[in-house]
Order: sequence, then C-alpha cells, then structure tokens
Amino acid sequence: MNDVPFKSMPITSLAGGLEPDAHGQAALLLAESILHALVETKVLSVDGALSVIQTTCEVKVEVAERIGESNGRMQESLELLRAIFASFEVDKQ
Repeated sequence: MNDVPFKSMPITSLAGGLEPDAHGQAALLLAESILHALVETKVLSVDGALSVIQTTCEVKVEVAERIGESNGRMQESLELLRAIFASFEVDKQ
C-alpha cells in the first residue's frame, strides 16, 4: 500500500463542486479488481465475468426503477459498468 502514489496525484475539485462518492468509487474499483483477479487465476472465465457485469446492469435498472432513481443517475451507473464490461471484452479477443 505504501507504493500507491497518493501524493503525486493532484487533488482538484470538479466543476460545480460536485464530486463522485469516494466510497462508491473505492467499492467499484475493488469489485472490478476482484473480477480481474478471478479471471487471471482462472477461477472465473472472461465469459463468466461478462455475465456477472451484465447481470449487475440488469439489477441496477430494476433497483433504479423500483426506488425512483433519476434516469440520468441510472445512466451514469450503467456507463461505469459498460466501461468495466468493455475492459473484459478486450481480454476475450
């Protein structure tokens, strides 16, 4: 953990003072890292990881609709999940 370059990364505010949730960012990065580790150790196939991400997208839509989340917020979440999906599609080739 000491080799993580925390100090070399400047901290800047986003426009309008809005910033992503730090807990959510950390959780998403951790989940993606775990999926990659499972694929690298052959515990999970790339197709299996893609399936997990696809299911996560479907659940996100269901939950967002049930709780009345805005379409914009739901789309932001789905875009993050699509980026993770795309990273695994590259591994499939």
